[in-house]
Amino acid sequence: MRPGSGRSIALALAVLFASRPARTARGQAIGQGFELERQGRVAQAAALYEGVLRAEPANVPALLGLERVLPTLGRLRELLPFVRAALAADSSVTIRGLALRVFTAAEEDDSAAALARGWAAQRPHDPAPWREWAIALEDHQRFDDARNVLIEGRQALGLPGALAIELAELAQRTGDWQAAALEWVMALAAAPDQLANAVSQLEDTPQDQRERVVRVLTTPGASVAVQRTAASLLLGWGQPEVAWATFFATLADSTPETAIALRNFADRASGAAPGIRRVRGLALAQLAELMPGPLAARVRADAARALLAAGDRAAARAVLTKLAADRTAPADAQGLAHSALIEALIEDGQLDSAANGLARLDSDGRATSEERARLRHALVGAWIRAGRLEPAEDALGADSSVEALALRGWVKLYRGELKPALDAFRSAGPYAGDRDAATARTAMIALLEQLGIERSPELGAALLALARGDSSDALGKLRRVATRLRGARGRPDVLLLAGQVAARLGGSHEGVAGDLFAEAVRTGGVGAAAPAAELEWARLLLRQAHPGEAVAHLEHLILTYPGSAVVPEARQELERAKGAIPRS
Repeated sequence: MRPGSGRSIALALAVLFASRPARTARGQAIGQGFELERQGRVAQAAALYEGVLRAEPANVPALLGLERVLPTLGRLRELLPFVRAALAADSSVTIRGLALRVFTAAEEDDSAAALARGWAAQRPHDPAPWREWAIALEDHQRFDDARNVLIEGRQALGLPGALAIELAELAQRTGDWQAAALEWVMALAAAPDQLANAVSQLEDTPQDQRERVVRVLTTPGASVAVQRTAASLLLGWGQPEVAWATFFATLADSTPETAIALRNFADRASGAAPGIRRVRGLALAQLAELMPGPLAARVRADAARALLAAGDRAAARAVLTKLAADRTAPADAQGLAHSALIEALIEDGQLDSAANGLARLDSDGRATSEERARLRHALVGAWIRAGRLEPAEDALGADSSVEALALRGWVKLYRGELKPALDAFRSAGPYAGDRDAATARTAMIALLEQLGIERSPELGAALLALARGDSSDALGKLRRVATRLRGARGRPDVLLLAGQVAARLGGSHEGVAGDLFAEAVRTGGVGAAAPAAELEWARLLLRQAHPGEAVAHLEHLILTYPGSAVVPEARQELERAKGAIPRS
């Protein structure tokens, strides 16, 4: 150890330990000042902060405390000497920024200008002096002055995009969103990683200024970051197709940055609207092309789901075909692909192709037995709706599930085998299929029980035409069936169904519907068809603007069939009909 060095260390330690109690005391004073502020005793807090600053002129917490409390006491100018003392002791960014705020608030514009320009002269490549000065002016609503400062700073820095973000935010505050977009174009050219910030700032653009903002951002020659900003904004503003076209134009390379951008775009497309789901699926499909094996398969599966949900089966099939052929894809992803591809084929009406795909799925075991059964039932239902009853029945085979029983019932019904159809529907019970399917079976059970006949190919053909959406053909067939059923107990039910079909067709068929309802009421006796037909008749009269006649039928229904299940509906319609009659 050098001579005297021990004494120097001892002296330094003595100074350190002597100053520690002073620093601790000042720290406690700051804490007490905060507590006094919280209690509303701001004058006492100010006195504490001033005491700290007399001992330590550059104490930032004390300066900030005085900046908070002195304006509320109307004593802002008392802060000026403390600020100048702090600047003399410390030239940090924090002290200088605080001084600019205080000088501006106290309208000491010359002092603020001298400080900012002197600071800038010391740091010619640093935008901080100009930024802090402009912020101080903005805080006092001096927007024109703030803009002039930022323009001066841009010129001093010598960069066309300097302080662009600050100028963009200032333009936004003054309602000039087009100018804000122009500044963001320059900001993103220099710093593409500011894209998310640009979107966050510009997405609040008012409706009437959005077109101008998009026009700025999609100017020919705009950078990739600028175009992607436009795409994200368009997506958020409910224009998904335009957004995707704008974004797709930026996908010229296969870099990791492109993959990140695709993921971000897909994540932003998170709504339930079909257009949003479609562009999400398209973005994910593109992303999958940039990813390795198993990861690509997962992303393709998500893309296919989104495209199917959006109703774009053509795009979904393209993705699913790739996924199904991907040997590296996990088994569950491949199973999903094959299943979804078969579903898409069924929905498109390509039933033979769907059947071939299902046969392959059965043979290679890439889907569970439950999934294969679900697809088979969906295919059978589609065959039935297409009127192809033989392949539908063949596909059911020995399947004894309740879903298969229900489907087999429809095959029998449309062939005119009414008794076997009724037996199948009863065996299936109320739980096969969804609620609509169960409701349709219940209605058909009621009709078949009323008819009480073994066979009627004519009725089966009429009901099949109805299921296939050919209401005109179904109406003609149902009327012929009703004619052949004269004297049969189920005839009013067939007349009711025919009348409902005619009423839905509308136009010239409404007269036919009225005649059919009238005949069902006359011949229905005490069965359920008569009150149901009279209710439908009254509704038809209301649509034809004959409320008086409708009221007469509804009152007759309520009095004649008080135990009918349709009486509550009839009472509601009666109130509506009476409200439609002009008061004299």
